Amino acid sequence: MAEQERLPTTKKEWHQRVLFLAWPIILSNLSIPLVGAVDTAVVGQLSHPRFMAAVAIGAIIFSSTFWIFGFLRMGTTGFVSQAYGRDDDRQVSLAFFRAGLIALVLGGLFILLQKPIAWLAFHFIGAEPDVLLLAEEYYAIRVWSAPATFLNYCILGVLIGMQRMRLVLLTQLVLNGCNIALDIAFVNGLGMDVDGVALSSLLSEYIAVLFGLWLLRKQLFYLREIVLSDIVQLDALKALFVVNGNLFLRTLLLMSAFYFFTAQGARFGTVVLAANAVLINMLHFLAYGLDGFAQAAEALVGGAYGKKQRQTFHTAVKVSSLWAFIMAVLIALLYAAFGENFIRTLTSIEEVINIANEYRYWLVLAPIVAVWSYQFDGIYIGATQTKVMRDTMAISLIIYIISAYVLMHYFDNHGLWAALMIFLLMRGITMAMHYPRLLNRL
Repeated sequence: MAEQERLPTTKKEWHQRVLFLAWPIILSNLSIPLVGAVDTAVVGQLSHPRFMAAVAIGAIIFSSTFWIFGFLRMGTTGFVSQAYGRDDDRQVSLAFFRAGLIALVLGGLFILLQKPIAWLAFHFIGAEPDVLLLAEEYYAIRVWSAPATFLNYCILGVLIGMQRMRLVLLTQLVLNGCNIALDIAFVNGLGMDVDGVALSSLLSEYIAVLFGLWLLRKQLFYLREIVLSDIVQLDALKALFVVNGNLFLRTLLLMSAFYFFTAQGARFGTVVLAANAVLINMLHFLAYGLDGFAQAAEALVGGAYGKKQRQTFHTAVKVSSLWAFIMAVLIALLYAAFGENFIRTLTSIEEVINIANEYRYWLVLAPIVAVWSYQFDGIYIGATQTKVMRDTMAISLIIYIISAYVLMHYFDNHGLWAALMIFLLMRGITMAMHYPRLLNRL
């Protein structure tokens, strides 16, 4: 493909390319909650609520543990986008093979260590014994999806790095569509319960892998030219482990921030804790809009960084950030106008709704504050400068925890929300402070 097709040249082309790359990711993200809704609807028709509770516990365990391994997607995108920007299709293939090898090893280890992982996961869950038994049944089936899930992360990383966002959307629609269809077939058709829901998730991941590999068949053609020594080349593997290691630690720190928020919210009572959980879910919905532009930045910034084109790099940052900010403003306006409606879709308990309404205006501020952390994540992923992401996350987390203890003393739960806004803001500010150094590398 010609260079002009890989990176835009005119101002109009830049705006068109950013929007062209962002919208499939946004649509792809919007398909994700549909799977959870169908899971809930399908098991909700069974004879006892313990089935719903078991699926909810199992889904939370896998979503949180698998999320930690999201570095496979991010790291792959960074290396692929840079190789793609250099027109180096062989290095694109090698980046995929290296990441895929790590994904399969980690997936295998996840299966081998499934018992200690299960003990850790279920040890802190205070559910009824019959619910735990069903959740363990769900876990025992779905754990075998780990290699496919991790390999899917790598496939998505390659597609994003090559700016094939519509194929990302197609892959996610295949994954989620199969999951929904198999859910209905196994539970409604064959009379299964939690085992049917788990099996549908397992099979849909492997179907998505096969579909993704078919999409990447051009890259797989390079197998004829690539030998094992190319894949396990020491310097390349070292760079991959450093990038992925930094992303792994950064993700753990980010998870710690939200676990801290939940734990501190529990101090203010059950109703406040429930209201915070509803609002945090709405906060996570931000990612559905903002991730589209962050991942557009990953692809475009990585391509420019790979070619060492300073002006192109800076233009990619500016244009993608502009559209991300516009999206953030739209989400803020949406939450300001319809915040209570969103809350009522997540809970029907009036007491929780009333408390959530008291704090929901923090969510109007959140998109404007959070957009910069999302956007700089995309920029540094594209440039594979993940040490900055790790270090700034650690600094922001420390400031967040100190702020929370001080502000909660005076403002209770409002203080906790204010501290969370400080955390999101500090992530953006600290990464922005490193941006001139990143630009000087080009």
